[in-house]
Amino acid sequence: MARKTTPLSDTEVRSAKPKDKLYSLYDGDGLELRITPAGNKSWLFRYNRPHVKNSNYLKIGSYPETSLAVARKARAEYRELLDRDIDPQKWLDAQSDKRRREISTTLQDVAKKWFAVKFAGISERHAFTVQRSFEAHLFPTLGSWPVSELTAPVVIEELKPLEAAGKSETITRLCQRLNELMTWCVNTGILQHNPLAGIKAAFASAKATNMPTIKPEQLPELMKALSYAQIRIMTRCLIEWQLHTMVRPSEAAGARWDEIQLDNMLWVIPGERMKQKREHQVPLTPQTVALLEFIKPITGRSPYIFASDRNPGLPTHSETANRALQRMGYTGVLVSHGLRALASTTLNERGFDDDVIEAALAHQDKNQVRSAYNRATYLERRRKLMEWWSNHIEEAATGKMAFSGKKGLKAV
Repeated sequence: MARKTTPLSDTEVRSAKPKDKLYSLYDGDGLELRITPAGNKSWLFRYNRPHVKNSNYLKIGSYPETSLAVARKARAEYRELLDRDIDPQKWLDAQSDKRRREISTTLQDVAKKWFAVKFAGISERHAFTVQRSFEAHLFPTLGSWPVSELTAPVVIEELKPLEAAGKSETITRLCQRLNELMTWCVNTGILQHNPLAGIKAAFASAKATNMPTIKPEQLPELMKALSYAQIRIMTRCLIEWQLHTMVRPSEAAGARWDEIQLDNMLWVIPGERMKQKREHQVPLTPQTVALLEFIKPITGRSPYIFASDRNPGLPTHSETANRALQRMGYTGVLVSHGLRALASTTLNERGFDDDVIEAALAHQDKNQVRSAYNRATYLERRRKLMEWWSNHIEEAATGKMAFSGKKGLKAV
């Protein structure tokens, strides 16, 4: 008949004294308190391992840090595992491995690995923007969270202050980037599924707004303001360059000298710098060539036409033109991107072919076959369009521009 063990009391545990040799006090069901000659007391759980049946010890904790009640609770959990033929030792090892994986897969650690992959295919400026958005809005509070513990409610709650501040566009970008990161985690085996799919639906969509621009008849006023503006000469050149070439702010600010082909009278922007990731050719005009000749002595040693004032090895910021327009009094009236709308409106009013204008603006044609054809056939027609536009700007700057409404020009 098995000997029945009398459970220990708190008093017995507390008053147990060391002896010359190691000994144990038993609480029953495998729980014992081991006392060393030095007086150290440790709770141990002894059990027979499932399947192999050899005995094993698990240390539960040291006394008095681990009380008798806590030790008994651990024993009960281990007994429950044994009832299901689960070895407590293997279960603990698995939990430790899981925790180690969680620690190495925090949002911040995983994002850094994802950055290395994503940034290989985007511009340095875009990469900086993506990383900065994580550092500013996600890492401070969620960076130490394991990605496996990030749930939609947790992230949505974190983004609510941005919603309250009316930063809908920032929320949209963060949701897009988080979903891209989580998809990468699924594809690399870090997660089994994307827990953040659809979180953007928790926020109101940002209202689409047109870029502020001016009317075609206000171009002379803009050119006059530009000539008198208290801004850097290179900033003035940047605004004129963007106005003449009809490109986006980032494409203008990042213009490189090695993209200019004077022999062919072309500015060839590589696909990686374009919004549609497709090479764009901009016909040069006498006015844009004159601008380049003026700029060359200033930034000719830099790779960039509009080099940064502080670091010539980098391009000027894409917001440089915007900030200058604000100082010129155009806040809420005109942004640098609105110069494209000004060109488009003027050219449409003067009767130029819609497809040629769209090609000049590097807009994506949904019909890919026609898009490829347009790129191949519209270049010469765009040369004529760009020449007319540059002459028109020059006339506005010199006060020679005539206002006669829609002239119904012959389409080029």
